Amino acid sequence: MLGFISARQAGLDDPLRLRRAESTRRVLSLELNKDRDVERIHGSGINTLDIEPVEGRYMLSGGSDGVIVLYDLENLSRKPNYTCKALCSVGRSHPDAHKFSVETVQWYPHDTGMFTSSSFDKTLKIWDTNTLQPADVFQFEGTVYSHHMSPVATKHCLIAVGTKSPKVQLCDLKSGSCSHILQGHRQEVLAVSWSPRHEYILATASADSKVKLWDVRRASGCLTTLDQHNGEKSKASSEAVNTAHNGRVNGLCYTSDGLHLLTVGTDDRMRLWNSSTGENTLVNYGKVSNESRKGLKFSVSCGCSPEFAFVPCKSTIAVYTIFSGELITMLRGHYNTVDCCVFQPNFQELYSGSRDCNILAWIPALREPVLDDVSDKSLRRQHINPAYEDAWSSSDDED
Repeated sequence: MLGFISARQAGLDDPLRLRRAESTRRVLSLELNKDRDVERIHGSGINTLDIEPVEGRYMLSGGSDGVIVLYDLENLSRKPNYTCKALCSVGRSHPDAHKFSVETVQWYPHDTGMFTSSSFDKTLKIWDTNTLQPADVFQFEGTVYSHHMSPVATKHCLIAVGTKSPKVQLCDLKSGSCSHILQGHRQEVLAVSWSPRHEYILATASADSKVKLWDVRRASGCLTTLDQHNGEKSKASSEAVNTAHNGRVNGLCYTSDGLHLLTVGTDDRMRLWNSSTGENTLVNYGKVSNESRKGLKFSVSCGCSPEFAFVPCKSTIAVYTIFSGELITMLRGHYNTVDCCVFQPNFQELYSGSRDCNILAWIPALREPVLDDVSDKSLRRQHINPAYEDAWSSSDDED
């Protein structure tokens, strides 16, 4: 660590290397924080979480009870033990509350004054954060599984919506109407995600085992349908052509740079795709247990080296290195199935929601005190996680 700092001060090293190394160390030391609680409001399972990208301070949650809660994650008391308080909620008694399970919540990407929610009650609602009143409501014919707004769009205000219909709906915030639909899937659309790199590129995942990439400016059809075999499967095979998984595909997540796309399916597999070529990179993550019948909300790190994926796996969260497929650890603390998790990149924190009605905070462990005796170096090395042993060689250790 001292080697990183001295090299940065001397102008011999890129300051980003120190930041990446420290971010990586913090992710690798995530643990259930005994000093921080998240106030328990939901009376049933938590399906979705989102942290606003402006300050990284406010978090939304949506539950199976139709309730939406807004939390303040900042420790205003400055005490070591504190509870992240619920600032407000859209409860069962609210006249505009969702009637059934809330499946997705998302902050407006550029401003905390607005957020969105979608539900099994066949609606997508646009909320004014200050008044907690819906500014607009979109109605659909079928259950809404997922929706997403582009984090980088400057030329459109489209919300992609996945429903029980195989058609992907695009709702325009400016006009207040469903501007057009994307046709190509054959069963319900369980997950949708805009690229964080290109504002018109959208990925969709369906129960028909397929993942499609779209340029929403093109009306003719999708750009590509991802093929797990990269076009090399024989036509005599019993498996369908151009399938991303051998089961329902219910989770999508782009890497933070938008160059790759992660997908999860009910075939207990996670796959990593080159988002520009559509190629399956063939990274082997092993068995990624996935029993969800609806959308699965997983997350990725940002600013680490290597980058990590946080995937709900029964009552735990599995942490994988994205590009090597190594299972680093399993975060244990929930008493029931975990359905969602969200990463806070400013402080490398993770929040997870479960059917046990709890939201847990996973916080980087404090550094252990450095041992003074040089003879204890070998003992210190025994406790270093092998995944980042090389990254933490200071100039003193290189003798």
